[in-house]
Amino acid sequence: MKAVFGQKKAENVTHDTHTNMEITQDDALTANLGVIGRNSTDLGPVGDNFSALTANSGEVRDQLYNFQMLEVAHHKLPQPKDSERPRAYTPKHPTITPPSFPKVQDPIVYNPAFWEKVGLEPYYFDTLFFAFYYQQNTYQQYVAAKELKKQSWRYHRKYNAWFQRHKMPKVATDEYEHGTYVYFDFRIANDDKQHGWCYSIMTDFTLNYNYLEDEPIV
Repeated sequence: MKAVFGQKKAENVTHDTHTNMEITQDDALTANLGVIGRNSTDLGPVGDNFSALTANSGEVRDQLYNFQMLEVAHHKLPQPKDSERPRAYTPKHPTITPPSFPKVQDPIVYNPAFWEKVGLEPYYFDTLFFAFYYQQNTYQQYVAAKELKKQSWRYHRKYNAWFQRHKMPKVATDEYEHGTYVYFDFRIANDDKQHGWCYSIMTDFTLNYNYLEDEPIV
C-alpha cells in the first residue's frame, strides 16, 4: 500500500496580503460549508458546483485536464518497494523503559473501524493529523487522510497543510475559490514567534484547485 502524501519542505502559509489568526478547535469546527473544489468527476476534485459552466466547459478543456492527470499519474508510478512487507523499526539507541511500556503497536491501529470512530469525534482530529504527518508511508497515514477528507478537509500540496472552509467563498470558479479558510498548522513551535500544532484562520486567500490532492491511492 502506498500513500500518495509525502513529508517535504513546504512553503509557510503566510502572505503579506493575508491575515493569519490562531483559533481554538471549537472555532475551527464550523457548520458544513461544503467541500473545497469542483463538483465534477470529469474535472477533478469533488466539491460544490457554483456554476453551470463546469458541465459545459468544452471538449478541449477536458482533454487538457486528462493530460494533466496522466502527467501526475506518471510521477506516482508504483515502486518495487511498494510490494514489500513493512519492516519493523529498530532504534539505533533504544531507551530503557519499564516492563509495562508497549513494545509493539496495538493491532487496533490497523482496524479501519477504529479510524472511522476517530473521524467521528471532533476532538480526535489531533490523532488524525498526527498519523498523517508523523507516520509517513504507512496504512495509518492513508486512513487518517481518508477520514480527514470525509470531514471536508482538503490537502494542499504546495503548503503541505489541510484546509477547510470557514465561510462560504466570496468567489468560486472552475480553477480556484477565494475566501476565508481554516488550516491546520502542523509545525511545532521552536521559539516565541511561532505557535504550531494548532488551527489558524486564513482570510482573503485564493485556493487554487490544482494544488489540491486527489483521493489517496491504494
